[in-house]
This record gives sequence, C-alpha cells and structure tokens, in this order.
Amino acid sequence: MSSVVNTEGARAHRRASAAVRESLRGLAVQLSLLNQGVGGRLELKGTDVGCLDLVNRLGPLSPTALAKAAGMHPATMTGVLDRLEKGGWVARERDEADRRAVKIRARKDRNGEVLQAYAGMNTAMEELCAGYGVEELELINDFIRRTATAGQGAAEELRAG
Repeated sequence: MSSVVNTEGARAHRRASAAVRESLRGLAVQLSLLNQGVGGRLELKGTDVGCLDLVNRLGPLSPTALAKAAGMHPATMTGVLDRLEKGGWVARERDEADRRAVKIRARKDRNGEVLQAYAGMNTAMEELCAGYGVEELELINDFIRRTATAGQGAAEELRAG
C-alpha cells in the first residue's frame, strides 16, 4: 500500500512540477509581449528595453559589464547603447579615475515614461499581490528569484556551447 501512495505522490508531484514549468513558459511569452509593447510605445527595440532596465537596476556600469549582464556580445551592445543614447535614454560618462573608462548611466528624467508604459502591469500586480499574505509573497519571491538564477545559469551554458 505504501508504495502505491509513494507512486501516486510522485506522479502528483511530477504533474504539479510540469504545470509550474508550463505556467512559467506562458509567463515568459506574456512578459516578452509586454516588453515588445512597451518598446513600441517608447520607440525602442525589445533588446533595448531589456538593456535599459538593466542599466536602471544595476547602473551605472561599463558597457562590458552591461553586455555580460544582458548576455550579449560587446559589439552588439555598442549598437544598443548608440540607440539608447541617441534616444536620450542613457548617457555615456567618462570615469573620473580613468578617463579611458566609460560608465553607462540611465537618464532619470526619462523614468516617468517607462513607468507610464508599465503602469497597467504594475497596477495588475498590486491587485494580484493584495490577495496574498506576507509569508506567501516571500515564498513566491524566493521561487521567482531562484527561477531567474536557474534561467541565468541555463543561458550561460547555452552561450558557452
């Protein structure tokens, strides 16, 4: 009897795990579509939106560090930064200690436009989170953070060949 219970428990776990993976795939698609829409609203390519977000969250940082964080080749990053700078989204600044070094800084005066483009999603997330307690939100956050780390590792493996 206990092996039947264990087998049924294992099957239920596999089904639940598969459902989580399927939900994450659906989420990835929807977030990609959202970012494409935001990019269209801001007149940016999807890749540019992602890089702008990285600069806002991690910056200021060097073009090399940004390329690494975005999983992009440095030459590709140059084109992204050229577009973002031309559009007034970022500024390239010389490092005071090493005039050869450049840091990329987000133009904070443009943040309102980005926030406005994501306003619908931010409102929906606030409403969604209101239905959960603090402990549940902490668990969800831990799962999302760990999933992002796993995705980063898988992406690095793919790039390494």
